[in-house]
Amino acid sequence: MTSAIPRSQFKFNLSAYLISDGPAGFLLSWVAGFVDTSAFIILFGLFTAHVTGNIALAGSSFVSADTETTITRLLMLPTFVLTVALTSLLARFSRRQQWCVFGVLLTAEAIALAVFLAMGMTLSPDLLFDVQEDLILPIGISGVIAMAIQNALMKEAKGVFKSYIPTTVMTGNTTQLTIDVVQFFLAKFASVQTEVTQMEASESLERIGRFVPTIAGFALGGLLAACFVLVSESWWSLSLPLIIISILAIAAYVEHGRKPIT
Repeated sequence: MTSAIPRSQFKFNLSAYLISDGPAGFLLSWVAGFVDTSAFIILFGLFTAHVTGNIALAGSSFVSADTETTITRLLMLPTFVLTVALTSLLARFSRRQQWCVFGVLLTAEAIALAVFLAMGMTLSPDLLFDVQEDLILPIGISGVIAMAIQNALMKEAKGVFKSYIPTTVMTGNTTQLTIDVVQFFLAKFASVQTEVTQMEASESLERIGRFVPTIAGFALGGLLAACFVLVSESWWSLSLPLIIISILAIAAYVEHGRKPIT
């Protein structure tokens, strides 16, 4: 007779599940889609996650001789770059101190999102109905900082994700997903099945399984953001991404207490 397997082995580890590849990728991309869409609506066409999109919009406003809007959009890029640099330094310092890098960076993002929410509610609670360019700049910068931290943490949280998958911009993810789908079907239905074609099909399917949740999360986040912002007509909708990032941070710290994950 075989010995019974202890029931403790069947316990579901919620914190480990939340920061694993699929769930974490989905939730982080959901946050990015929600924040980017919300900011685009509330701040009248300003990107916080897809920050390079502001360059194209700056060109449009420049042609329209709207100097203030042009400057506002162009300032988002150096803000993004500086934040990524500082986040990278924070990650390296945390790693030397043997802290939970993923948790530290998520905490930094949560703080930035809280500042983004607080600044919006304090400086211009009615910004959705009253365009004020001088207020869009500081509020927008705080949102870009939050998303820049998320961009950097996907690179710096080594050991958490199997490979780097952007969660704030979906262009590259969609391109890779399309290539993997093509490769999967070509390998799967090849006239001659070899070890190479089977390996190609397996690798493509594995990547598809990681890219689909990320793209779906971003799309769902953007869709829900549009609904929440237009229905609530307030900044409070941005508390949802803050809650999600805070939960992920707590899960990261819990797992780090059990075993190093960075």
